[in-house]
Amino acid sequence: MIPLLLAPLSDDFILFNLARYLTFRAGAACMTSLFIALVFGARVINWLRSFQRGGQPIREDGPESHLLTKKGTPTMGGVLILLALTVSILLWADLRNGFVWAVLMVTLGYGALGFYDDWLKVTKRNTRGVSSRGKLVAQAGLGLVTALWLVWLLPPGLSTNLALPFLKDTLVPFSILFPFIAMFVMMGASNAVNLTDGLDGLAIVPVMIAGAVFALIAYLVGNRIFADYLQLHAVPGAGELAVFCSALIGASLGFLWFNAPPAAVFMGDTGSLALGGALGGIAVATKHEIVLAIVGGLFVVETLSVIIQVFWFKRTGRRVFLMAPLHHHFEKKGWAEPTIVIRFWIIAMVLALVGLSTLKIR
Repeated sequence: MIPLLLAPLSDDFILFNLARYLTFRAGAACMTSLFIALVFGARVINWLRSFQRGGQPIREDGPESHLLTKKGTPTMGGVLILLALTVSILLWADLRNGFVWAVLMVTLGYGALGFYDDWLKVTKRNTRGVSSRGKLVAQAGLGLVTALWLVWLLPPGLSTNLALPFLKDTLVPFSILFPFIAMFVMMGASNAVNLTDGLDGLAIVPVMIAGAVFALIAYLVGNRIFADYLQLHAVPGAGELAVFCSALIGASLGFLWFNAPPAAVFMGDTGSLALGGALGGIAVATKHEIVLAIVGGLFVVETLSVIIQVFWFKRTGRRVFLMAPLHHHFEKKGWAEPTIVIRFWIIAMVLALVGLSTLKIR
């Protein structure tokens, strides 16, 4: 909105010309969403407490310590993230850009699904919420619509092809199947972040790290000069997603202020499903779907730990891990919560560096 308002005035007021620059708007979006989250954080938390008398329902089959340390803490804090993110994007992004609207749609759509799931949990006072089948169907529908929109926005030579990291000219054609692959990327990222969100601050920092990596990727693939120099597949218009990623980072930082141990609020499915969907949508739009699996490798490992646990238990009646997802396994082994969280952050940063290396090693 602001770029559209200031552009006609930039000839008379040179300072307004800053709104033309993507880097300036990305920085402004980050600061705006951080400011909104910090200012409204306490009010949102008080509002959540007003109808969540017992806070987030705690799994009885989870770590025993959670029944003491997590009890009474409100959930649905993703509302704060989505509020700050959306307002910042509407203020600083070029609203004529289709990529921004497509990714915002899947973000808010998954966020609404997560909100409904959280609402059922806190009102019915159990940990079930929306059925697994119902959640997957809703995610698939939203993901497929977004995928079709992104395919329509992408250049013809890229729209239905899958790019491979480390290989500069290789594209794997999937034709009409690609929208379903893109849908799977968004669904997978959404559920992977959701599974990782189990300890104070555990999921939000890796989300910020991935957001920072994709802010750079979006900026590079959206700039023909940089894309050609690095031998990346250029995606005209995708640079605007750097503003989206920056707003996501700022909103996440503001949320972390309240989610830092001991957490005053949990993001819930409202936040985790939305943030994962956003990362998935951005990865599809920038043609770096596989790189997301590298950068978000922590989310992948957490998801695999659940799949392996369920598969092996059904076949043998025995468990591979003391508890899944993986962070609960280390809790059962006696690791302190801050130790697990910080070590997982370190792993996320290392994986982000590996993901960044794909931009140059080709």
